[in-house]
Amino acid sequence: MRKLTPFLLMATYVLLSGSLAAALYRNASDIGTCVAALVGMLGVCVAFHVFFGQRFMEARLTKDIELVRDAHRLMVDAIDSTQKDMIELADRVQSQKSTRSEELTSEVRMLEDLVRKLGESIEDRLADWQAAPAIAAAPAPRNSREAQHIALIETIREALVQNRVDLYLQPVVSLPQRKTIFYESFSRLRDMSGRVLMPAEYLSVAEPEGLVPSIDNLLLFRCVQIVRRLAKQDRRIGIFCNISLTSLRDETFFPQFLEFLSENRDLGGALIFELGQDAFATRGSVEARNMAKLADLGFRFSIDKVTSIDFDLQDLHRSDVRFVKIGANLLLEQLLNIEGKPALKFLKDIHAGDYAALLARYGIEVIAEKIENERQVVDVLDIEIGYGQGHLFGEPRAIKEQVLAETDPPAGFIKSTLPQMRRRA
Repeated sequence: MRKLTPFLLMATYVLLSGSLAAALYRNASDIGTCVAALVGMLGVCVAFHVFFGQRFMEARLTKDIELVRDAHRLMVDAIDSTQKDMIELADRVQSQKSTRSEELTSEVRMLEDLVRKLGESIEDRLADWQAAPAIAAAPAPRNSREAQHIALIETIREALVQNRVDLYLQPVVSLPQRKTIFYESFSRLRDMSGRVLMPAEYLSVAEPEGLVPSIDNLLLFRCVQIVRRLAKQDRRIGIFCNISLTSLRDETFFPQFLEFLSENRDLGGALIFELGQDAFATRGSVEARNMAKLADLGFRFSIDKVTSIDFDLQDLHRSDVRFVKIGANLLLEQLLNIEGKPALKFLKDIHAGDYAALLARYGIEVIAEKIENERQVVDVLDIEIGYGQGHLFGEPRAIKEQVLAETDPPAGFIKSTLPQMRRRA
């Protein structure tokens, strides 16, 4: 339409000029006068068109300039707003870093305080140890078995002092999806050559010497740190961590560990403390009270090493036990076939598939562990167990060294928890 406008205006000017010339010709009959009038009228029209055209273009250009200026102002405002937002974001990030640094500093100070309180007299004991090593101070062993026993004790002690304690994790999966929901943690010691010592190899020797609490305490510390690392990555995965009755009743370690956990109670839903069935049954009043203190902070408990599935469910519920791990073979050995329906030996009047639901009414989840083959998975699903653990779903794997380095306890933590080794007469 804009392209046609000049032609329409020109046609209008010609018509006006022609009309004026025709009128003059009818009145004066002078061709020269008519031509002069026509030319003059066209000149006036052209001058009029040029004048108002320039004014129109100037007005339009002025308007375009104002629009550009408005757009420029908007852009400048947007840039200023973005810069302001970036500055605020940088300030928040820096503030979060400072807050995180303060939290870590506070945590390190707490752990250092724990170390100091745990090892008030450790320097003297270590000095005595170095002056008269346990192996050197002991008389010559009476037989090769005792020599191996003493050598293993020294290997365990060195592994603890040199922090050669590895953390292994094994997945616990949901059934039938087989999605990893939890991990169970295990500790492994390494000797100077790097050979891994299995718990069955060293626990029977470490326990009489009072070294098990040191292993447990290091495992507890690292579990908390791993859970913190997973939480930072927003991974909603829980970790089962073994805790011994010795740690629960330790008058020096437990109060400080409880104080440490009280500062990390946000991890209560992700860290699950695990005891063996026999240990749970033989717990005393001190251990029970300390378990209750952990439960008050939001931490839960699990029972493993199960030898009987006839639980006192009310006692488990009162003690905040939320998981029981039952070996797949033990669980399936309890099945009976009554009138074509699976039942349990000690609960013959209910369907075996209702066993997990029965425990669930007390807030307890059943985990079938030590699952090694697909047949066991089918049998476990038949009785509606919701979780499984075993080599079929994944073997225990060591946490990478760089991750362990980030979860190392403060210097002296292990030494401060080591007991005075008894001298052999």
